[in-house]
Order: sequence, then structure tokens, then C-alpha cells
Amino acid sequence: MITLGHYLVVAAFLFSVGIIGALTRKSAIIVFLSVELMLNSVNVVFLALSRHFGHADGALFVLFVMAVSAAEAAVGVAIVVAFIRRNGTTSIDAANLMKW
Repeated sequence: MITLGHYLVVAAFLFSVGIIGALTRKSAIIVFLSVELMLNSVNVVFLALSRHFGHADGALFVLFVMAVSAAEAAVGVAIVVAFIRRNGTTSIDAANLMKW
């Protein structure tokens, strides 16, 4: 039987992989994917706690997080495309935000 602890362990693993990916990678695309992974781990926690306590509030929060995630992905892709056109690379090290 899968318990609440199992879901929380999976979510903690996903969140830690997302944190490591966001802090160690130099590609902007990988950083955005790591942020998406962290948001999905929060969704797993919301759904697990919603199921555990028998309320539908967690599912509503998941819908809100998914909407924010979709908007973040759209803005992130636009930023990456503009960055590639300007610098020719997706490396975060090539970004000089003071001269944009």
C-alpha cells in the first residue's frame, strides 16, 4: 500500500533534483526545466495531502500552480529565444544583464 510518506519522499527527491539542476547548470533551458521539476514536486505534495485529508483544495492549488507554470514556460521560452538571437548561446555565463 502506498502511504503519504511515499508521496512525500518522491516529492522531496524531485525537488532536490530540481534544486541541484537549477544551481549547477549553465544552460538557461536546463534551469527553466529544473524550476518546472520543482513546481511539479510541489504539485505531488498538494495532491498527496489533498488525498490524505479528503479535501479537494489541493487539486485546486495544483490547477493554479499549473497555470502559473504554463505562463512561466511561455515567458521563459521568449526570454531564451531573445537571448539566443542576441548572444548566440543559451549559457547563463554569457549574460550581461547590465548592458541589455
